[in-house]
Amino acid sequence: MKMQLAEIAHAVGAINDFEQWSDVSVTSVAFDSRHLQPGGLFIPLTGEQDGHQFIQSAIDHGAAATLWARDLATAPADFPVIQVADSLKALQALAQYYLTKINPRVVAITGSNGKTTTKDMIAAVLATQFNVTKTHANFNNEIGVPMTVLSMEPNTEMLVVEMGMDRPGQLDFLSKLVRPDLAVVTMIGEAHIEFFGTRDKIADAKFEITHGLSDDGIFVYNGDEPLLRERATALSQQRLTFGQHDDNDLFATNVAGTATETSFSTNEWPEITFTIPMIGTYNVNNALAALTVANAYRIRPESAKRALATVPLTENRAEWVKSNTGAAILSDVYNSNPTAVKEVLAAFSKTPVTGKRYVVLGDMLELGDQADAMHAGLASAIDPMKISHVYLVGPHMLALQAALAKQAPDLPVSHFATDDLVTLTADLQGQLSAGDQILLKGSHGIHLEQVLAALQDSSEN
Repeated sequence: MKMQLAEIAHAVGAINDFEQWSDVSVTSVAFDSRHLQPGGLFIPLTGEQDGHQFIQSAIDHGAAATLWARDLATAPADFPVIQVADSLKALQALAQYYLTKINPRVVAITGSNGKTTTKDMIAAVLATQFNVTKTHANFNNEIGVPMTVLSMEPNTEMLVVEMGMDRPGQLDFLSKLVRPDLAVVTMIGEAHIEFFGTRDKIADAKFEITHGLSDDGIFVYNGDEPLLRERATALSQQRLTFGQHDDNDLFATNVAGTATETSFSTNEWPEITFTIPMIGTYNVNNALAALTVANAYRIRPESAKRALATVPLTENRAEWVKSNTGAAILSDVYNSNPTAVKEVLAAFSKTPVTGKRYVVLGDMLELGDQADAMHAGLASAIDPMKISHVYLVGPHMLALQAALAKQAPDLPVSHFATDDLVTLTADLQGQLSAGDQILLKGSHGIHLEQVLAALQDSSEN
C-alpha cells in the first residue's frame, strides 16, 4: 500500500488538525512496533498492554506516522500524528477504505477444521491466473483481517481471507467488513463449543460469513453437513457444494494416500488425478473446496492440478519434519478439536513405518463442560495394534488416559502436566530412533511447538 496521510486521515475520521503532515507518505501498517517497517503507520492498539507506550520504539523502527487515541498533549512532538477516537475502529475503517480503493474480488473462508489449509489451496489455484493476496499465518480476527486487507499490493485482483471466530457475531462483523464475492465454509465441528453449547449454534455462527456476501455472490460449502445444507436454503445467492457424497456438485472418487501425499479424482473431471502434498484423505475435502472456487472463476483444471500438487502450506498443519534422532515427526500443533484429532490419527495410523509409531496429544481447549467426555471419546481412534506408546499432556487428557486403560490396558500411556514439557521431551528423546514416526497434535495453548523445536534441535530438515 501507499497512501498520503491526508487520505488516511480522511478514511479514519481524524479529529485533529494534521495539515502540516498531509503530504507524508505511508507504505505499510503495523500494530507491533518491533515488526514495523520504515515508512510504516503505527497502530497503537489497547489489549493486555497499551500500544501507545511503544510509540518511541515505533519511531526508532522508522515509523512515518502513528494513529493516536489519547489526548494530543501526550503524543510525540514534531511527529505525524492522526488522532482518532478508537485505534482499532480506525484500523478497520482504513482497511474498508483501502479495500474499496483496490477493489479486488474477495474470497472468504471459515470452518471448524481446515480453513487455513483451504485458504492456502484456494490462493494457490487462483494464483495461476490472478494476482493474489492471502491471509498470512493466523491473521483471521478483527485485527488480522484488516491487516490482511492493508497488506495488498495495488495490483491485487483476488483477496483470499481466512476468518476465525470464537463467539457469535464475530463472522457477521468480518463478513460485512470485507463484503466477500465468494464465501466458503469447510465444515462444522466442535471447535469453540465451550462458547456455543451445541453444533447447531456453531453452524449458526459459521453461517454468519454469508451476511456480507454480495448479492450476486457464491456460497461454497461442505454438502455432507446437514446443518449447512439446512441453512443454505435461506440464501438467494448461488450455492455450490463439495464433499464425499455423490449428491454434491463436486465430489471425490478414487481417493488414495501415502505418508506424504493424497490423490483423488472428481466427478467433474474424471480423467484427471489430482494430488495434494498432505497426509490424510480428510484433506481431500479442502482440495475439493479449492477446486470448486477455481471452477467458479474459470481456472483450467490442469492449472489447478499443478497448483495443488505444489501448494505452499502454512507450517505446523500436518507437516512432516525430521527429529534429531532421525525419526519422522508429523507436526500438527497449531490447534486441535475432536474431529481433527480423529482424522489425523486415522491417517497417521495408516502410514508405512519401519520402526514404531508414537502419539503425543495435548489438551483440546474451549470444549466447555463436554471437555472430559470429548477427550475420553478419542480412545476409539487409537489402535493399540498400530501405536506403540501414547503421551498425553494436560488435565483433560486424564480422561483419555482413563478410557485407554479400560479399552487397551496393555498400551503404554504416559501423562504429563502442561508445565512439564521438558520431561516429556526427554522421555521422547530416549525413545525415538531412525525409522520411527511420531504425531504431535494439540491446541496451541498447550505449546507442543516447544516439544517440536526441542526434538528438531540440531537436526537437518
